[in-house]
Amino acid sequence: MKIISTVVGVVLFVLFFGFALKNTQEVDLHLFLNYELRGPLVLMLLVFFVAGAVLGVLALTPTVFRHRRESTKQKTTIQSLQISALKANQAPDSVNAQQ
Repeated sequence: MKIISTVVGVVLFVLFFGFALKNTQEVDLHLFLNYELRGPLVLMLLVFFVAGAVLGVLALTPTVFRHRRESTKQKTTIQSLQISALKANQAPDSVNAQQ
């Protein structure tokens, strides 16, 4: 499996590298307030891809923290239920031992 993932990684790298070599022409990016950025097409695509990935991770951050918080609440509830179940099981044993 490791060999297959390595081969797939190498093939993807070669494809993306070839894509980068074919798209080196300069492009203009017109922003608000008459700002203009000029750079290679591949660099612009890479910047916007990375920015999209970062924004996606930031958008998921509250959800991840909420799930973590709920998970810790459920773990503490499970532990308290287990402790109470153990105490309930031990109580009849002590009553039976006294008789």
